[in-house]
Amino acid sequence: MSRLSSVQQKVPCLFLTEVKQEQSRKRLGQPFQVIATEHLNPLALESNVESALATEKLDGTCCYVTYYEGQPYLWARLDRKPTKLADKSFKKYQHSHKSSKGFTWKVEEDFRTVPEAWIPAHGVKHHEGTPVPDDHGHIPGWVPVQTDNKQYCWHSSTVDYDAGVALVLRPGDQSPDLLELALVPLVDLMEQTLELIGTNVNGNPYGMGAKKQPLHALVSHGSVGVGGPSSPPPLDLQGLTSWFQESREGGVEGIVWHCDDGTLVKVHRHHLGLGWPDGDCSFSSRPVEVRVDWTADHDYRLHTKDLFASLSRLDGQRFSRLQDVRFDT
Repeated sequence: MSRLSSVQQKVPCLFLTEVKQEQSRKRLGQPFQVIATEHLNPLALESNVESALATEKLDGTCCYVTYYEGQPYLWARLDRKPTKLADKSFKKYQHSHKSSKGFTWKVEEDFRTVPEAWIPAHGVKHHEGTPVPDDHGHIPGWVPVQTDNKQYCWHSSTVDYDAGVALVLRPGDQSPDLLELALVPLVDLMEQTLELIGTNVNGNPYGMGAKKQPLHALVSHGSVGVGGPSSPPPLDLQGLTSWFQESREGGVEGIVWHCDDGTLVKVHRHHLGLGWPDGDCSFSSRPVEVRVDWTADHDYRLHTKDLFASLSRLDGQRFSRLQDVRFDT
């Protein structure tokens, strides 16, 4: 595999799934949940999932790095969704036909407007130049994270476009368990997707930062492995359920397998009827070293980035757990 695949669209489950009419463990107010069956997804088998790289699925929000106005830029996930009326018609059709196949969309009329800079995700089908909704009635896409947009203030706290850098949390070189919080040139992240995690994202399951001193960082998809070549997570339903419940590494939201042909498949704890978060998270329990020198190599002093400046005061320090990283008062 030349490189890890980016997460551009909804990743299918490792197993075939079924819908149960009971309260969702994942989404509040959702009267159904999607549960894995014992049967592996044929797509996973065709892509030789047995030899795939198993990586941790982190609980955050998806981002993408590509060019905007001639420079590397961070983009936030923004799926174009139907209006309430169109969505009601779509769900009624799905219920009566037990499928979304055959439903006809009028995209310009049925879908909400998006910012002018919005782009569809890679792999979105087009018809006569217009993006086509997926089976869930969404058009996956991206919008550039501009520093004056308060909606994406936590995204923008992790990047400095003038300096051309992003704050990335990644496995360190010294130890497989050690994490490194470091500044990385945005150009080195081009065409990658990453997960934004931190204090104000998805309830902060990793215990990062604090309300008065929030901490957010980007994690490249596929960069955090689980299991390893000698002890990969099992691929059967019962074995995988036990792995989540009993193994030292099982305190994760889910697993994403990167197959050699570029196919991605995943399993979420909720697919197995397990709650999340559930006790200590493996990721937040890992040691982390801060490598943020906001004045070295580049004239960063010209830029005012509160988060970067705060972390710079911790440069070189090692913490026993990610959740222990706190700024000097």
